[in-house]
Amino acid sequence: MNTSIQEAQPIHLTYREAVREALREALRKDDRVFLMGEDVGRYGGAFGVSKGLLQEFGSDRIMDTPLCESGFTGAGIGAALGGMRPIVEVMTVNFSLLAADQILNTAATYLHMSGGLFNVPLVIRMGTGGGKQLAAQHSHSLEGWYAHIPGIKVLTPATLEDARGMLWTALEDPDPVLIFENTLLYTMEGDISANPEPVDIDRAKVRRAGTDVTLISYSASLFKALDAAETLAQEGIEAEVIDLRTLRPLDDETLLTSIAKTHRAVIIDEGWRSGSISAEISARIMEKGFYDLDVPVERICAAEVPMPYANHLEQAALPQVATIIQTVKRMVTGHD
Repeated sequence: MNTSIQEAQPIHLTYREAVREALREALRKDDRVFLMGEDVGRYGGAFGVSKGLLQEFGSDRIMDTPLCESGFTGAGIGAALGGMRPIVEVMTVNFSLLAADQILNTAATYLHMSGGLFNVPLVIRMGTGGGKQLAAQHSHSLEGWYAHIPGIKVLTPATLEDARGMLWTALEDPDPVLIFENTLLYTMEGDISANPEPVDIDRAKVRRAGTDVTLISYSASLFKALDAAETLAQEGIEAEVIDLRTLRPLDDETLLTSIAKTHRAVIIDEGWRSGSISAEISARIMEKGFYDLDVPVERICAAEVPMPYANHLEQAALPQVATIIQTVKRMVTGHD
């Protein structure tokens, strides 16, 4: 009896540790799973996610690679075609552009080009987002680019539960899955279930119920939306907050159901405004939910500049809570 009670107790960990536990669980459950990427072994990962896994599982399953994203991503594709379940770690999303040919022209298209004969069960993880003063080659949010590509799924876990639970669901998918982990979240901590359940990667989630406006976001910006909603509630404005979780496929139903209730929508996206995932979401709302809107859809995105290094400029380039609050108040009350 005491053992059962102890097993049911939640565990306290960071986002980084939640991802590590997801990796550890996958490696234990399936001998076909292995992790490969730059510094994932002896160094423990550029962001410390895989620390200790080399000692636990050995170099056959935790593989340090050369600095060649195209090469080791291609090796991951080959391993997936050969029956393995590789997890490829790309240090930052900016560096993934060096492997874009492998991801877009090979992994995403192989099932189609083989006439449905060959799936590519590959998972690619990478850091994304700004806010850590890592300058323009390490700080952008390009997950919206990848959401443009048929043949892959694009996941953006924001919570500890999703960071812990999405990986196994992704590994069970027969097709390529990209997981974007915002580097600002790695130190976030909290309590989660000791026995996490699988995460449905095809559905968005309402993180806060509301009636006056729908705030749509994902990854680190989700928490800015939640903070803004708390402040707005003190002024009598109840914001519903939706965590997209997955950028491809988008869960239109959850978004449209919320907007039918609130009649207003604000999209918060760390990507650039032009050609962004926020533009796609806005278009879908206009196409499928136009008559539910009382005012036009608003978007709050990153400034159209390479990410600055200086802290005050970087913060000015990113969406902020104050901007969300100001935008919502203007939409609901007609003035700032």
